[in-house]
Amino acid sequence: MTNEQLLAEIREANLTYLMLAQNLIRQDKAEAVFRLGLGEEAADILAALSTGQVLKLASRNTLLCSFRVDGRTGVEPAHQPQHAEQGRQRSHQHAARQHPDGQPRG
Repeated sequence: MTNEQLLAEIREANLTYLMLAQNLIRQDKAEAVFRLGLGEEAADILAALSTGQVLKLASRNTLLCSFRVDGRTGVEPAHQPQHAEQGRQRSHQHAARQHPDGQPRG
């Protein structure tokens, strides 16, 4: 892969991320803030970007998103039972925060 191909892939990933982020924020801001790891202010800014602004921001040569693999994301090896159980507990805790009355949104 040439350097120019790599930069094109980065720009494409940026555009995909920004479009996904805007859609998530517009559908359910609280959920988007949690899933994307953004602050409220950043979410508001992303949601308000015009198409031209999204394209300009996506054209950067560095990735706009980052991976959150820090032991709290559920990416631990599945063959380790304690990690799998912790992941399930976090999922249930998140669901309880998102749906305090036990009913799904929508």
